Amino acid sequence: MRTCLLFPGQGAQYPRMGMDLWEASPRVRDLFQLASEAAGFDVKRILSTGTAEDLAATDKAQVLITLVDLSAAAALAERGIEPGGCAGFSLGEYAALCTAGVVGVEPVFRIVKVRGELMEKASRELDTAGGKPDMAAVLGLPAEKAAAVASGIEGVFVANHNSPVQLVLSGTAAGLSRAEERLKAEGAKRFVRLKVSGPFHSPLMEGARAAFEEALAGFIFADPVLPVYSNVTAGPIASGAEARALCGRQVVSPVRWVDEETRLVTDGYGSFLEAGPGTVLTGLFKALRPDVDCRPAGKLGEIRAAEAR
Repeated sequence: MRTCLLFPGQGAQYPRMGMDLWEASPRVRDLFQLASEAAGFDVKRILSTGTAEDLAATDKAQVLITLVDLSAAAALAERGIEPGGCAGFSLGEYAALCTAGVVGVEPVFRIVKVRGELMEKASRELDTAGGKPDMAAVLGLPAEKAAAVASGIEGVFVANHNSPVQLVLSGTAAGLSRAEERLKAEGAKRFVRLKVSGPFHSPLMEGARAAFEEALAGFIFADPVLPVYSNVTAGPIASGAEARALCGRQVVSPVRWVDEETRLVTDGYGSFLEAGPGTVLTGLFKALRPDVDCRPAGKLGEIRAAEAR
């Protein structure tokens, strides 16, 4: 039975995430040092003492979450748990690309630092006196119905198809306020704002996409040595050139997570480990396929439990 690592993305962060791995593993401590040098700030200090607000800023969060994702993968590898494939949710796709050998460890931290800075800049340009652009999860309404309602609202876009009953929208402050009112009127039980700082995976990020594609030209993208899956296409990435192009498209494209999960199961993966902070991806997989074995593996205790299986 092949195991696939799933890497969470922005919004999964929490204070002191990854510190138990840092304390237990010299290999993880080396990753922390490499990330600090590549990003130009002390990642251990922020992770060990930072508040939830400190960790939510996009220009820092993307480095920190990628670091904890890769730290979890390293801790699993130390215990002999090597994946047969990998996939990542939004930002998590960069940890997947690194694990698959498409980008190196040091370059991946520089890539996500640039990505975070450009996305933060593009988001702040959309701030208004009425509020900041944001993302929100629509719960308790079929995803197809939620998408249909949202499609007619100015400044609102489908960003993530997370599960059959959970859709995530990106939008301007005014647009999301209108969306919340209409969706609740249509029966949505909750409209939950996410722990992010911008309207990611939507056309509102077009300025960031163009600048990011230009920046990516300075990095090497190798062909995958391990199957790695794309949020944009929901299928495996065939080459380094395709991976580079998809990185740019991903900034403005919806995350097709339901399609990606389905493809992973179809391709023969029978076991999934969520390598990184939180348990969001485990919950989403169980919502779609409760028969599939998917477990969190971002904390030391969870990784030890995976080793003991």
